Amino acid sequence: MMDNPEEDSLHLHQDEEIIEVIDLNDTEQTAEDLAEELEDVDFADAGDADDDGWETEDEMESEQDDSELTFSKHTGSVFCVSLDPVTNSLAVSGGEDDRAFVWSVTDGDVLFECTGHKDSVTCAAFSCDSKLVVSGDMSGLIKVWKVEKKEEIWSFEVGDLEWLEWHPCAPVLLAGTADGNVWMWKIPSGECKTFQGPNCQATSGKILPDGKRVIVGYEDGSLRLWDLKQGNAIYVIKGHDGHRGPLTSLACNKDGTLVLTGSVDGQAKLINTSTGKVLCSFSSENSEAKDSMQEQDSNSVESVGFCNVLPLVAVAYLDGTLAIYDMNSQSLRHRCKHEVGIVHLQWEEASAVVSTCNLAGAVTLWDARSGIVMSEYRGHSAEILDFMLNREASVAVTAGGDHKAKVFCLQRPDR
Repeated sequence: MMDNPEEDSLHLHQDEEIIEVIDLNDTEQTAEDLAEELEDVDFADAGDADDDGWETEDEMESEQDDSELTFSKHTGSVFCVSLDPVTNSLAVSGGEDDRAFVWSVTDGDVLFECTGHKDSVTCAAFSCDSKLVVSGDMSGLIKVWKVEKKEEIWSFEVGDLEWLEWHPCAPVLLAGTADGNVWMWKIPSGECKTFQGPNCQATSGKILPDGKRVIVGYEDGSLRLWDLKQGNAIYVIKGHDGHRGPLTSLACNKDGTLVLTGSVDGQAKLINTSTGKVLCSFSSENSEAKDSMQEQDSNSVESVGFCNVLPLVAVAYLDGTLAIYDMNSQSLRHRCKHEVGIVHLQWEEASAVVSTCNLAGAVTLWDARSGIVMSEYRGHSAEILDFMLNREASVAVTAGGDHKAKVFCLQRPDR
């Protein structure tokens, strides 16, 4: 990476003019400063598209319904759900029916529908200020909507879409696609930059809390940390240090110094984001002894996450194991068993409680200190494909294969 230490900002040459871009050198910058500077990012133009399909599992019977509210506007499996970060009062859900809805978690009323998609909506999320919402379908059609006016303000088509993520403090959107590219747009102008990875899917991505870097995992098991200002890869982790299969999940700790990665190879790796050094690898029981990819696939890592209050990480596996590891000793603390595969996990913001959703349609709360189930919530008649906790961890919003999204009130003795 070529860099001039005397320069405080990147300058890109375009049409023989010098355009000042983002200054991302000062790690002490506030979110407001970063948001202002991202207004000046220099982007370019581009585009194209493709198709894909999705298969769902058979429905199962639900014996109970612990939910407070059921959202039933979808006519196919609900693949994704997200809460608005400012008030946590609105949800956006996307589904197999090529539709996305913005709706109230209090009464289920639809604020508006994100119309015009031509394939299953697999990505949907609010911007950091809750003023914008993005919906993206599998074919690569991405739309951004202004929540207050309930109107579409921007759209773009890329190749098959793998993931979407908003910048943590500016109206900037990132997407990873099946051709290995990562796209970054300024919204609503649509000015664009691309980060070209290896010739394989960019399967997962996570913007670090400083808003200056993004870690991206690829189908070939490699990882790249990209500098959003410079547009270059700060480092690449591959080969012996990388994974032996596609990346499935990424998480970073609160200050962005560590990243945890998960892969179909059954491994989770803890990485120092400053150096790119792999500090340790966590494996499920006997995963080191597995030699066939089929066996590794059967215990794929599906979700990973950091505890904010203790030096613990959680790794969720497809075989139903939720493993709690101690980062200091790099040892397994608890193995929490589900009867079926885990789809996603999320730690509470201010406690050592981790929640999971699974293929049996349940949300389960675990005390990571003891490894004991605290409570379980049911109501879906099919697998839960996504869920999200609100800021206080008092509500979980779920997306199910039974064509429904649900709102659960999470009661705990200590609340």
